[in-house]
This record gives sequence, structure tokens and C-alpha cells, in this order.
Amino acid sequence: MNTQMDTMEKLRILSDAAKYDAACTSSGVNRAGVKGQLGSAAACGICHSFASDGRCISLLKVLMTNVCAYDCTYCLNRRSNDTPRATFRPQELADLTISFYRRNYIEGLFLSSAVFGSPDITCERMLETLHILRNEYHFNGYIHVKAIPGADETLLQRLGLLADRMSVNIELPSNDSLKRLAPQKSKENILLPMSRIRDGIKENAHDLIRYKNAPRFVPGGQSTQMIIGATPENDRRILQLSEGLYHKYSLKRVFYSAYIPVVQDRNLPALDTAPPLLREHRLYQADWLLRFYGFTADELLSEKTPDLDPMLDPKCSWAVRHPEEFPVEVNRAPYEKLLRVPGIGVVSAKRIIRARRQAKLDHEELKKLGVVLKRASYFITCNGKMQCRLRTDEPAVLAGILRDRGLPQGGIQPEIPEQLSLFNPTKEDAVKCLTGQL
Repeated sequence: MNTQMDTMEKLRILSDAAKYDAACTSSGVNRAGVKGQLGSAAACGICHSFASDGRCISLLKVLMTNVCAYDCTYCLNRRSNDTPRATFRPQELADLTISFYRRNYIEGLFLSSAVFGSPDITCERMLETLHILRNEYHFNGYIHVKAIPGADETLLQRLGLLADRMSVNIELPSNDSLKRLAPQKSKENILLPMSRIRDGIKENAHDLIRYKNAPRFVPGGQSTQMIIGATPENDRRILQLSEGLYHKYSLKRVFYSAYIPVVQDRNLPALDTAPPLLREHRLYQADWLLRFYGFTADELLSEKTPDLDPMLDPKCSWAVRHPEEFPVEVNRAPYEKLLRVPGIGVVSAKRIIRARRQAKLDHEELKKLGVVLKRASYFITCNGKMQCRLRTDEPAVLAGILRDRGLPQGGIQPEIPEQLSLFNPTKEDAVKCLTGQL
């Protein structure tokens, strides 16, 4: 078998092994093209190609290696699993990235890795790959790299100066679950690199104020990922953890990855268990409320209701449980109050604030401003009048009206998600061809 075939076989194995890493985010980095260098980065870039499970992908998402020293029960790449193994050489992976970029297959690189030998050895290989891309090929495009817990602080610092975004996967929502399913990992080893990246970003911000040409450290910020459904933690525990991570470590995003049963083990869901994709969706909605709508985890969920309603989005669920907060008069309510109305988002709330300075708003004008009246009409008044004539003073009645139709009571039974392939066209590719997008 020739060298090219060897490289493509490695790519097949290691891109497939990386498919459970979430990377559906905008780059968050503005970097114009520079003469003599290859590529650029835009803050709104990256998120415009979609895999068959709905995730946004326009990156070469790949592992450095899937040869792992750890034996995490939930992981396909664990040491004891009988699976094909492969390892990229740094030069080989750098060449592959540039080759795909020049063919306009990708906009950047998402690089993760199993722990090969030790965290330091793994980190050194990833660092060499990024060094070749940035300093030999002068690649100016987007790079997201996974920090390896347990690696030396100096290596993480050097990685951060070459990457646009870094992430440290927290993996499981509690320390007890981590001890049970990944005994070789520890909460401290995961949180320590998070704090180092946070501190590095803060220090770099001060350097950039004093020195215009100071090198930038992780300009796109850091993120993390949690596996959902592999362990018994409820949604309230997960959201409390996310809220703490946002506040303490200044994360850009927390990603939630529905666990797909691929391992037979008494501590994990059975292999025929459907991935909890609807639960993942609700967690993303609740996470959005934490980040942009001023909610807290303890407002959205409580000890009596520790899990999100699969048939009702988190904002509607909160509103139904708090009738004392409504109705809201849209012509007088402050911005923060408008944000809590189901059917009114950040953009429409800002439009309402601007428009009501000129005239009193009615329901028809709210619809033109982007308000979803089929939800909002039960919670608002315009000039003291409600549009809804149905009885909505009973929470159970209102919840029934607002529930998402078309979803079975037991949730959804999805097909196993597949990663966007660089080699075979997906159904989405076929649709794009027909519509002229490709």
C-alpha cells in the first residue's frame, strides 16, 4: 500500500474517532488575510456547513491519534477496546490540512487527541503540528485545539499562542461519575488547565492594551463539552455546573453531547437505548437562557422539578410556573422583563424598546417586529388589552396549549447521527446540489 493510501486510511479512522467532539460554533476571531500567508478568519465564520445530525461543520475535525493510555468506560478509543488504531505524524497532518484548505474543503482545523503515552507527549505532537501550520506554511486560518489535561503549563501556553480557540472537555457532570467511568482522570486535572487558559486570556488582554503587536493568546476564548445521558445526573445539576463554569472560567460555550451507546457495560445505558437528542436540545435552549436572557439555573429548575420538560421549551415552562409575573405590558415593561416573555427574543425585545419611543404598539405591530404571538399572546398586554380569549389562568391548561405538537410523549427515536464525510456525499449535499448551493 502506498503512502497516500496510508494517509487516507489514517484520516478515515481518526476523523471517525473524532465525530463525538462538538465543534458547532463560530470562530469568534477576526483576522484579515496577510500577503504571503494562507487564509484568514472571520468572527462569524465556520458555522455554515451541516452534518446529517444538524451540527455545523466546516473544519477538518480529526484526532492526532486514537492510541490511548486511558481506559474510560464510555469511550470508543479506550485502551481495552478492540478498534483500529492510527497516529498522524505532525508533518503528515499539517500537509493534509493545507491540502484540504487549498481545495476549499475546509476553513480550518479542529484538532483533538487521545492520550498517547502521556499528556506531555501528546501535547508536544499537537504543538509541533500547529507550529508547522503557522510558521512553515504560514497558515492564517482558524484552529481549534483540545488542551490535554495533565500536560505541562508551558506546553499549554505555547499551544494557546498558536490556536484561535482551546477547549478542555469536562466529560461528565459530576466527580462521582468521573471516578466511576474514568478513574484515571480527575476533576482537578480537568479544571486546572481551564483556569490556566482563563488566566492567560486575561493577562494577554492587558498585554494587548500596552503593546499593539503582542502575540494573541486564544483570541476565540475557551469552551468545554459534557456527555449527557451516560450518567444519572439530572438537568438541574448539569445547568448548575454550566452556570458555575461560565462565571468562574469565563467560557465562551458549554457544549452538550447526547451519549450514543457504543459500549456494553453495567454502568452505562444499554446498547439499544436511543440517544437523548431531545434532552440535549432542551439543555442548549436552557443554556441560551443562562447566557443571554438573565436566567439562573435555580430559576429554570428546582428540587421538585429537576429535569426540563421534553414537550415544553424551558422559557415557556418557567413562564407557566410563574403566573404572578404576567401579563407584561409591552409598552412599559423594561428590557429585562420583556426578555422573560415566551416568544420575545433578544432581537425583538430591542426592536420593541426602539419602536415604542415613537408610538404605542399593538399586537399587529409586534408581529411585524418579529414577536412569536402564538406564544407571547398569553403573557402580554398591549395598551392594557390581551389578544388571547382562551382561559389561561390555569397553569396546566396553558402548558397544554403551548406544548410542542408532533413529538411523541416518550420523546424522539432518532437514527444514530453520522459525521459529515469528506469522502461520501450526504443527503444534505444532494439537496444543496439541487438548490444550487454547491
